[in-house]
Amino acid sequence: MQWQGVMPAITTEFLADGSIDHAFVAEHVHWLIQHGATGIVPCGSLGEGATLEPEEKVALMRIAVAAARDRVPVIPGIAAASTGRAVWLCQQARAVGCRGLMILPPYIHKGPEHEVLAHFEAMLTATELPCLLYNNPQAYGFDIRPEVIASLAERHPNLQAVKESSGDVRRITAVRARCGDRLALFAGLDDMVVEAVAMGADGWIAGLVNALPLESVRLFELARNGHKEEAFRLYRWFLPLLRMDTVPEFVQLIKLVQHEVGHGSETVRRPRQPIAGEARERALTVIRDCLAHRPDERTPA
Repeated sequence: MQWQGVMPAITTEFLADGSIDHAFVAEHVHWLIQHGATGIVPCGSLGEGATLEPEEKVALMRIAVAAARDRVPVIPGIAAASTGRAVWLCQQARAVGCRGLMILPPYIHKGPEHEVLAHFEAMLTATELPCLLYNNPQAYGFDIRPEVIASLAERHPNLQAVKESSGDVRRITAVRARCGDRLALFAGLDDMVVEAVAMGADGWIAGLVNALPLESVRLFELARNGHKEEAFRLYRWFLPLLRMDTVPEFVQLIKLVQHEVGHGSETVRRPRQPIAGEARERALTVIRDCLAHRPDERTPA
């Protein structure tokens, strides 16, 4: 398992009747790999995982694995309201051929630390697959502190990586200081990727990559290879779009960007609804201005 590079947290495409568009998902996975994705992460928050039935998640995993064809690992987000359901999803992921897991705190329950840690322990114990721990305190109401991460890593060899979405790049250095190279570290918010790489991040679990994979991979490679001036030039162009990954409507906004580039629809699963009214017009102004000045990033970093 190579924990590095740009791994898209893929959106879930829905048909008009609310069911999952399996054909598009397969095409989307293939398209992202063609453009340099090093892993595929279905069933995450951007993939509207909280609205997916358990059986739908397993079907998405299976589709992603088939479409990836062993070119890159499929690493589904594992999140559930109960520990038992999370463990079941871990087991199903391995059964359908996933090569890693992104494990999350429990949905809904904002319990004390010992309860949340027991939830993680159960998932890590239930699988031999390598796991990436997802820290997003704003979204899930629990902050996995660096010392806690280090303690989990000591007890569970299959904990191999961390997706850091607190928005504080000091967390990258804090985890690295405690764990050294024991864990791979990933930027988890789109508008922190250059800073995170500068602090030692190995990869990026990305959102806007669903619409703009060429630019996303190019940005990461420029930052990783130390081409600071070129990286910041591309970053400045990209930031208005990347910031769409950091607001409550991030799913609708990223799907709107996909629609504008002709690769995906705006359809979301309720209770979400597509962006409308003045908010939609403001978003379209930003998106269309960025796309009108889209740089040529086809040459390798």
